[in-house]
Amino acid sequence: MTKLRWTTQAVEDVEAIRKFIANDSDAYADLVVARLLEAVERLELFPRSGRIVPELADPQLREIIESPYRIVYRVLDESVEILTVFRASRLFRSAFED
Repeated sequence: MTKLRWTTQAVEDVEAIRKFIANDSDAYADLVVARLLEAVERLELFPRSGRIVPELADPQLREIIESPYRIVYRVLDESVEILTVFRASRLFRSAFED
């Protein structure tokens, strides 16, 4: 089984998503975070199951779409590194320009 590792950036992204949604509903915020975490779990068995990030065309950088979010990760030799989580309506590079 492949080991999952979350970067500080990815953890902060999920925390920010939860905090934003919790302004309206704690229950829905918890549900969204649970869906994001569940989407990533499949990478333990199928690390290359996400699509290649279209903006970068690097086979090591892949993503899972858990609407309305993109979960971007890097496939390493024996692990998967979750890099960032952001709104699917944004391009990968623009997610870091704000």
